[in-house]
Amino acid sequence: MSSSSYLCLDPKTQSAFLRSIVERCAHRPDEPTPVAVFDLDGTLMDNRPRTCVILNEFAEQIRSREPDIAAKLASVKMNDLAYLLSESLDRLGIARTDLAGELTVYWRNRFFADEHLKYDVALAGAVSFVRACYEAGAVIVYFTGRDLPLMGIGTFRSLRDLGFPIGVPGTEVVLKPDANMPDEAFKRLDAPKLTRVGRVIAAFDNEPGNCNILKTIFPESATALVDTQHLPGAPPLLEGIPTLRDFHDELS
Repeated sequence: MSSSSYLCLDPKTQSAFLRSIVERCAHRPDEPTPVAVFDLDGTLMDNRPRTCVILNEFAEQIRSREPDIAAKLASVKMNDLAYLLSESLDRLGIARTDLAGELTVYWRNRFFADEHLKYDVALAGAVSFVRACYEAGAVIVYFTGRDLPLMGIGTFRSLRDLGFPIGVPGTEVVLKPDANMPDEAFKRLDAPKLTRVGRVIAAFDNEPGNCNILKTIFPESATALVDTQHLPGAPPLLEGIPTLRDFHDELS
């Protein structure tokens, strides 16, 4: 899924790192409640299936008038997709700017909405790891760039259906109040408020910029980049932020 230049931990080191986080999640009565923070898209969940479904649906809409392009969109696979829709279309050999504009609007209206969130899948090991953190004693905070008005219901439903701990004491979902608010601005503004929940001991995000924000605000936390997909032109990671492929623990 990743094509970036960030150097991931080797599998055994990744497993050791994840296990160390679970150990830090133990709640001791004389200390603040430990908090583990997780982004969703590209971190706990792979949203490429969501885009595939939307492109397949658009293909049906245009099949009668654009059969060749419809065929390309109908056969798209997850590995055909890039972070940006425009780059994905380039990979598919779709160079029609008029149709690309129409597709972009169609995709945006569905990608950032409740209904299609059900097509997301969990990254390898993600459900088991989050559950292990929760069962060890941490409060789980899903700190996502999704927005509450358009994606709140679908987000809660997706977390439930994939098996993540949700809807029980010790879990929270924090979403943007406005879809137009940039993700980095939202996380920079709201991350300090997480201290109301407890002491942040770990944070995971697929955007290097967000990881840097979280590490700066919570310097003692074990903040890690999940190297799936991220915005082009991402900054270098701050020192002390490891890179993971996913949440698979090969020692389990």
